[in-house]
Amino acid sequence: MQKNQKIKIAPVQINNSFSNQNYFPYSAGLLQAYAQKYLTNKDNFEFLLPIYKRIPVKTALEKLTDADIVFFSTYTWNIRISLEIAGRIKKLKPEILTVFGGPQVPYENIEAFMEKFPFIDIACHGEGEKAFLSILENYKEKNWEKVPSISYIDRKNKFSRTYMAERISKLDEVPSPYTSGIFEPLIEANPQENWVGLWETNRGCPFSCTYCVWGADTQNKVYKHGIEKLYEEIDWFRQHKIEFIFCCDANFGILSRDIEIVKYFAESKKKYGYPKALSVQNTKNSTMRLYNIYKLMSDAGLSKGVALALQSVNTDTLKNIKRQNISVDTFHKLQSKFNEENIETFTDIILGLPGETYETFVKGVSDVIENGQHNRIQFNNLSLLVNSEMTESKYQKKYGIRTVETKLINIHGSLSDVEEIQETQQLVIGTNSMPESDWVKTRVFGWITSLLHFDKLLQIPFIVLHNAYSVSFRDLINIFIDNGKNSPILSEIHSFFTDKAKAIQNGDSEFCESKKWLNIWWPADELILIKLCTENKLSEFYKESEGLISDYLKNRKKIHDYEQLLSDSMTFNRNLLKMPFNSKNLPIKLSYNIWDIYRTALKGSDINVKKGIYTYEIDRTTSKWSSWEEWCREVVWYGNKKGAYLYTCYETKK
Repeated sequence: MQKNQKIKIAPVQINNSFSNQNYFPYSAGLLQAYAQKYLTNKDNFEFLLPIYKRIPVKTALEKLTDADIVFFSTYTWNIRISLEIAGRIKKLKPEILTVFGGPQVPYENIEAFMEKFPFIDIACHGEGEKAFLSILENYKEKNWEKVPSISYIDRKNKFSRTYMAERISKLDEVPSPYTSGIFEPLIEANPQENWVGLWETNRGCPFSCTYCVWGADTQNKVYKHGIEKLYEEIDWFRQHKIEFIFCCDANFGILSRDIEIVKYFAESKKKYGYPKALSVQNTKNSTMRLYNIYKLMSDAGLSKGVALALQSVNTDTLKNIKRQNISVDTFHKLQSKFNEENIETFTDIILGLPGETYETFVKGVSDVIENGQHNRIQFNNLSLLVNSEMTESKYQKKYGIRTVETKLINIHGSLSDVEEIQETQQLVIGTNSMPESDWVKTRVFGWITSLLHFDKLLQIPFIVLHNAYSVSFRDLINIFIDNGKNSPILSEIHSFFTDKAKAIQNGDSEFCESKKWLNIWWPADELILIKLCTENKLSEFYKESEGLISDYLKNRKKIHDYEQLLSDSMTFNRNLLKMPFNSKNLPIKLSYNIWDIYRTALKGSDINVKKGIYTYEIDRTTSKWSSWEEWCREVVWYGNKKGAYLYTCYETKK
């Protein structure tokens, strides 16, 4: 390096893109903002524009050849491409310093990690700001032993690891990458981008869920950014017309001031129109504070839905994953409150957790539905995250955790986005309590539940029969699992789900590719919904379903005089399904108060079944779709979390 030539730093934080939108490289921005504030010799350094999204490796190398130091911020969605870029840039320019940080850098087995990837010069552990600053200040002398929180191979080719720095307790010491101007050159250089804001209001997590790395021992105390600093960042988002903000906090709502932050967001949107939406991951110990926060967000149009992350309702499982201190009762109370206010929620449940069986999973899902979750349960497959307790061999041996490596695919991701470097994940496909065969049954149960209840194909008859005859949702769903094999359409659905679950166990992707329908990756239940509708199989599906349920009510439950109630419920549900090509409203006459029963159930209450003459008009003109492709995108895809698959209707005079 020539005398007085600046040391060039290249940040690499490769994030996923979606719908032509890209995230700001927030972690890289925090490091740069911190370094530029505290470097004693800041004029000796020049920060290059960050690589912030997936681009061809060749293009990335071209952008990095002028750098002296390359910092990689790594996550499960970018580790393999980051490693590929680092290895190839090191071959082109051996003197370059390559530094890896982020959640994918292991705490344990770090020496083996660095031996496997010898092109990594320094690996950073935990919070990055102090290590980043110290690496820059010691760059010329290469005195890495002075740098905290790192592992490296020294000049004698010996592995070394330094002490862990204390976390930054006063986060206002870290300048905002937004208001300090870090991202202004990036915005100017990429005028075509629609930016999404990543944002944190606090750091740390007081919980210790074994599948997660947020609550590691070094991260379990929560520290916060000053509220005035946060207000200034919201102003920045508004001034730069950033529509969507994703909050990276592990537990938004855990602090009493969080409602004030939402109020400021709401006021900004009302007065200026920006930001338009705020997505948060709410605190695990959900309280009425969380309800008030989401009520405010919903009223302001900021919320895209409330996430109620149960993960499991089985006591033994919650204990095994160290989540037993989280109140399930609180979730049920919150669900009722949200239902009363017509605030949409969705519940996260993880499939394959230690101690969960097929029976406990099925019972838990049924309980969640019976407690008022009719909008969406997201059945997430369990995958192992680096640095989580669940990745430890002792833990895996105790619970008999068995995994398979699968491609990491984004839900509704484009098939055209063929990855040059494919990211992967370790997916759990069996445990001692849920052998591989039971995992398949459980996965099928999840898809069938989604298709019938949450994709709204049979939600109305399910709710009506539960209300009228106390039939459990578990029994209603199991009718299709146990007896559907004797009906052509239902058998085809069951076989499709079973084959897909077995394929996943053999390393197939979690989602189903469809070149025909939008050329994207679909969840299995959504693809079946599309097939039923577009292949003209819906009438036969309803005929088979009604026959199956009728047989159960008559022969198993010994119920009489159910025929008209069941028939009306099925017909009503079928006609309420949103479909393309409809241009006129549809009048419908029912013999029971089915619409009232359904709407009351969605609010968390029950009313008696009443016989009479009930006339309605289904509103098919407010929302219209002129093609199956448009319907797939706007109803099936965009309606996923909201469960917005049904028209509304209005009672008319008899």
